[in-house]
Amino acid sequence: MLKLTKKIDYGLLAIAYIAGNYGERVVNTKEIAEMYSIPVELLAKILQRMVKEGLITSVSGPKGGYSLSKSPSDITVAQIISALEGDLNILSCSEEANDKCYQFEKCNIRTPMQKLEYRIMDLLNKTKLEELIESYVPKPV
Repeated sequence: MLKLTKKIDYGLLAIAYIAGNYGERVVNTKEIAEMYSIPVELLAKILQRMVKEGLITSVSGPKGGYSLSKSPSDITVAQIISALEGDLNILSCSEEANDKCYQFEKCNIRTPMQKLEYRIMDLLNKTKLEELIESYVPKPV
């Protein structure tokens, strides 16, 4: 079964939470970690990676935290996944890696699976962060 990594799960939860507060306030790491029971150290690394990739902005100081660097309608799920894990690949083989695959020369599923991979990537590129937060995004009590 295709499955996203915990890093992507946590990253999507965190950025959706930050997006739910877009234009209102910054959100700190501890708040997100407590909301979703994510280890603070791991979450901090995930958030820093998203800062580095330009998806969120870090605000320093005692009332600091994170905010989106652009509108939720301008960030795609594909960008978030790519920021956290690099390119999403369903297939373990590719033209460049054919020396690592013993079935490469006689593989009859590579082309159909590549088509499927392109369709999934197209969907992730079209799905905006805004769509993830249309339903309930928790706010602090």
